Amino acid sequence: MSALKDLLTRLIQADGPMPVSTFMTLCLHHRDFGYYATRPGVGRDFITAPESSQVFGDMIGLWLAQCWSDLGRPSSLQLAELGPGRATLMADALRATRPLDGFHAALSLSLVEASPPLRSLQAEKLEAYGPGWIEDISELAPGPALILANEYLDCLPPRQFVHTGDAWCERMIGLTPSGTLAFGLSKGVPPIGEQPLPDGKTTKLEIQPGLETLTEHLRLRADAGHPFAALFIDYGPATTPPGDTLRAYYQGRQIDPLARPGDSDLTVDVDFARLAHLGRQAGLSVHGPVQQGPFLLSLGAEAHLNRLARTAPDGGEALYRATRRLIDPEEMGARFKVICLSHGLNFTPVGF
Repeated sequence: MSALKDLLTRLIQADGPMPVSTFMTLCLHHRDFGYYATRPGVGRDFITAPESSQVFGDMIGLWLAQCWSDLGRPSSLQLAELGPGRATLMADALRATRPLDGFHAALSLSLVEASPPLRSLQAEKLEAYGPGWIEDISELAPGPALILANEYLDCLPPRQFVHTGDAWCERMIGLTPSGTLAFGLSKGVPPIGEQPLPDGKTTKLEIQPGLETLTEHLRLRADAGHPFAALFIDYGPATTPPGDTLRAYYQGRQIDPLARPGDSDLTVDVDFARLAHLGRQAGLSVHGPVQQGPFLLSLGAEAHLNRLARTAPDGGEALYRATRRLIDPEEMGARFKVICLSHGLNFTPVGF
């Protein structure tokens, strides 16, 4: 039995079954045994868009630069990334924007990263830009800001609810008589004010409380009068709430979420409709969600790919394959969505 599985077993024996959100938080972020604290597996357990092709980071860099230009090219700009991973996206974005006069001189780079191993990688890769680390975006300095998050929202732990026919119950994780981890249901608990869809067919709901925290941080920044654009890229449905999407990945394959706590990456689909609703409720401007493929193409991904391919050693074949994965609706192009929450802008961000 792994150290974390042993800890989870003892916690359940002492306090009873725990919500899925508590389980996921401990699995990912426990300071001694959590996945991101000890063995983040970018490139091993999962592959993100910027790790697939530099075209992704280059296009995001151009998006950031265009927003800065549309903001009037302020001489001071807060640039933040949530969950930067191995910093590939930010490194590519900053490399692509190096020729833009004044952009880098204006930047103050902040990173929100819970993983000590990943912080070390980020410090090395982004050393030239003098990054700082913050706990969340509420710690950003005053002034105009651009905020970026790629595959960050899917790591926000969800509460899961199941309608049994009579009442909503929260999905919990407890122990079988033999002592193994198992899913079960609590007694009736209202799912944080959410109701089934009008068609009456919704029997499962997945709600990420972290979305509310995030939009509240953005609302406070807006209330303080600081203009910003926050770009979120992730996977999930655009208009319908997720049901039960908890998944685990270990060494490149999907496994039972309860099988290897602390050793596997856990993820859920993002409820983009809820994020958009929370953004509007907070008084923010909401752009999207739109599909990742059309978004990248609208930024000029195809023309940029062709330019890069001319000097690629294999004629660009590997680059074409990797970039197609980002854009093709049969792969990441439709499943991944892009949404922007903003305040104080007198323009629609490029791509929307």
